[in-house]
Amino acid sequence: MFNFTALPPLSLYVHLPWCVRKCPYCDFNSHQAQDDFPEQRYVDALIADLEQDLPQIWGRQVVSIFFGGGTPSLFSASALERLLEAIRARLVLRADAEITLEANPGTVDQERFAGYRAAGINRLSLGIQSFDTAALKRLGRIHDADQARRAIETAHAAGFDNFNVDLMYGLPEQTLSGALTDIQTALSFAPTHLSHYQLTIEPNTRFHHSPPRLPEDDLIWDMHEACLDALGTAGYPRYEVSAYAQPGRRCRHNLNYWRFGDYLGIGAGAHAKITDASSATITRISKRRHPRDYLANAAGASRVDQRKTLSAADATFEFVLNALRLVDGFDAQLFVERTGLSLAQIQTPLREAVQRGWLSWREPNVRPSAEGMRVLNEVLLLFLPEAA
Repeated sequence: MFNFTALPPLSLYVHLPWCVRKCPYCDFNSHQAQDDFPEQRYVDALIADLEQDLPQIWGRQVVSIFFGGGTPSLFSASALERLLEAIRARLVLRADAEITLEANPGTVDQERFAGYRAAGINRLSLGIQSFDTAALKRLGRIHDADQARRAIETAHAAGFDNFNVDLMYGLPEQTLSGALTDIQTALSFAPTHLSHYQLTIEPNTRFHHSPPRLPEDDLIWDMHEACLDALGTAGYPRYEVSAYAQPGRRCRHNLNYWRFGDYLGIGAGAHAKITDASSATITRISKRRHPRDYLANAAGASRVDQRKTLSAADATFEFVLNALRLVDGFDAQLFVERTGLSLAQIQTPLREAVQRGWLSWREPNVRPSAEGMRVLNEVLLLFLPEAA
């Protein structure tokens, strides 16, 4: 069914699932940390988990590592250094690999940031969300505006010249002026990358059970458009639905996801996607979700919660689901290489999307139009297996 002429780039995702406090809007696999959360045991479990995964990717080079959470900056620099040493001893890591750590402004200081830098972390993603203390309080964040600013200054002082600022818009009681002020404040620190995304109310969150008062949809759209213009004018063109970067500073790890690359996932609830040319398969794997269960099973086969071999229809949909998030879209040859399928697999929905004005298809490139980016969910419906 699949015919792979080359394997995709390979990344590593490491999930560190503890937070100081669960935010009311968060539906990630995160758990409130106790004072004695098992830092060293968890690092041991991650190394054991990685050991079990090695046969799937022997000899393949890793192009990026991403420590996500949770709040990875709860972990000490020494613990992350030990983990990175174990990773380097077991994987072929590209010399210029991008190694990102997510950090909460309420959990960092200069010594800790300097320790992360010395351990080999070369990129930070700072979960600022807003520079408005009242807005942060309504979001249930543990930091205030002063701590947000200090976190960025501390990152600079520790030698990080590559960092992302996470911002949200459409916050409870937020105004258009407030959303733009957040953008301008972030830009004053000259980050290399910004993530700017709308607050959404997800099931199984406190906000879902007790919804805050959010701005009207028209105002939220005005926020999006005004901030998009401000970022572009400042030299941060949009390259993905919610990502903006200075030239040459796009997030390589996330680009690998969006281009349907491969990735290992270690840690509680971590996901992986692995292409195997010899068996002509693409497999998705997820690990046990709860840290307690993961810790008890990380050294054996039972650490895997689910394993699924993708069908041609699955691979087709997952490819477009990711690649059409990119402003530049994708080249036809990338679809062929990453899915192992012929372009005929998507020609019918492509043509329909072009006719509706949602996609531009100029050989070899396929990309969403401005309207297509606005109605991306409707575009993707055309590629669902049931619609084929």
